[in-house]
Formats: sequence, structure tokens, C-alpha cells
Amino acid sequence: MAHKEQTSDDPTTGGAPRVAGLLLAAGGGRRLGGRPKALLRHGGRPLVEHAARVLREGGCDPVYVVLGAAGEQVRRTALLPGCVLVDNPDWSEGMGGSLRAGLQALSGAQAARGVEAAVVCLVDQPGIGAAAVARVRAACRSVGSLASAAYDGRRGHPVLLGAAHWEGVVRSARADAGARDYLRERQDELALIECADIADPADIDTPDDLHRLG
Repeated sequence: MAHKEQTSDDPTTGGAPRVAGLLLAAGGGRRLGGRPKALLRHGGRPLVEHAARVLREGGCDPVYVVLGAAGEQVRRTALLPGCVLVDNPDWSEGMGGSLRAGLQALSGAQAARGVEAAVVCLVDQPGIGAAAVARVRAACRSVGSLASAAYDGRRGHPVLLGAAHWEGVVRSARADAGARDYLRERQDELALIECADIADPADIDTPDDLHRLG
């Protein structure tokens, strides 16, 4: 697994706790005919740019982006200033592999020292903006925090994982379940942050969903 940082001046959140952003953008778009989701066009630019910007504008720093399908093409075409790019060679395994790759990279990075939590977003949910990220991010109280956006009471993304949970999530993340099993087992600790008033969690999964892109 390799990762590197695209250079730029990094903004600061201006206060504690420090919360990283983790964008899962490795999917190959199998149900989209093999069109990698990171490279779908949104606002005239690759969708991955929009999603990474949402995390940064929502107060996350640093921002890690996990790439997989067409990773080299994403690196060549997407502008991701200040983001740490993480390669997931096992991207075809599903979301679980990308979540493990991102959290492991965060755990081992000098640049991430002092980070108390990570807000996890998916690249294919363009209706989730910086306001929802900021609202979930604000639920961080310590490395033990655990929170998730909710939409009319139903758990969704973004998800906030306190650093004390990263090792457990890495052990449990499998296939497309991501952190689902880990969160289910700890639902008594999980803060649900209602976001239906400010975000739309619909994802881009099939050609019928492409109308959600601008």
C-alpha cells in the first residue's frame, strides 16, 4: 500500500479536537458498467474533487483519499490539493478493504499525530455537503467518540470514528459492510446526528442514478 500527499497550503480548523477526513473513492462502478465513481463528472470536474472538498470545508484536516479502480488516472486528472492519497490494491474487495487501508494509513502517519477521530465519507453521495460533515464532526469529544449521520432516524454517512475505535474497525471491516457490524455492536455508544434537513444520502450506484450529478 502506498500513499503520498499532493502539495498545497493546508487550512487549519483553528481548534481542538483535530478530526481527519477519510474519503473512500476506490470503487470500480461495476453496476455503472465499469465506470470508476471517483471519475464521474460533477460540476464539470471529477466527483472525487467535490467529495474531498466537502470534507475539508466541513472542518476535516488532514484529508485522506483512498483510491483503487483507475487510481493512476484519478491522480493524473483530479485536483486534490493537500490530500493524502492512499492506494488500495484490494479495492475490488469492497468498502471494507478501503476503510482498512485508510485507517491504517492514518494510524501510521506522522502527519496525523494528534488526530482524535476521522469522519468517513463515500465518494458517490454528492448530496452530502460540508454542512453535514461539520455537524457530524462536531460530535467528536474524545478519541472514544462514535457518531453517525442519520436520515429520519436511519443511520448513514458521514460516520465519525474516534481513534480508539480504528483498530477494532480495521479488524471487523469486511467486503461492502464497512464499519456496519462494528457500529451495530456498539449502538449504545453511537450518537445519531440527524442530517435529513441539510443533506441527501442517495448514492450513485446505477445508470438511473446519474441524474443526481450536476
